[in-house]
Amino acid sequence: MTDADAPGETARKWAADPIGDVPDLHGHRVALRPVTDVDAPALLAILAEPGVAAWWRRAEWDQVTEEGAVVFAIAVDGEIVGCIQFNEETDPDYRHAAIDIFVADAWQDRGVGSDAMRTLIGYLTARRGHHRLTVDPAVANERAVHVYERLGFRRVGTMRAYERLADATWRDALLMELVVGDPR
Repeated sequence: MTDADAPGETARKWAADPIGDVPDLHGHRVALRPVTDVDAPALLAILAEPGVAAWWRRAEWDQVTEEGAVVFAIAVDGEIVGCIQFNEETDPDYRHAAIDIFVADAWQDRGVGSDAMRTLIGYLTARRGHHRLTVDPAVANERAVHVYERLGFRRVGTMRAYERLADATWRDALLMELVVGDPR
């Protein structure tokens, strides 16, 4: 067995590979491109839509472009219709990526979110070397949970009192994961 074939070698290689320049990604219908400040008005307007605001308490631009996240605008035929982002844990013993996404109300139930997720999943697994991905939708967000399950994510457990809402109450979230090669 060569060093390149040693268990964990791929994880060590990727852990040492900083994100650097983030490429544009292309799915079946969507284009994902790194978000810029020019995208702020469109994305903030989407965050204010009822179907998005119910689940995303992130109306400030600095929270959309949070430190450590790699953030993409989701576009269909040049129109910004949402946002998808990921964070990486690069410690080779715990390596994984966490994904967050929101899609404009008018573009929900049209396959846009699923296409964006598949596109980012492909990038994270094939080009960034991740074997495990997580999402953490609100337990009550049945639409999102259903989409993630169709994409192959499995329920891991409920994270109680996970997210504080505008009225200072807490809601539970569901930890879900997709493990590459999971026979289930």
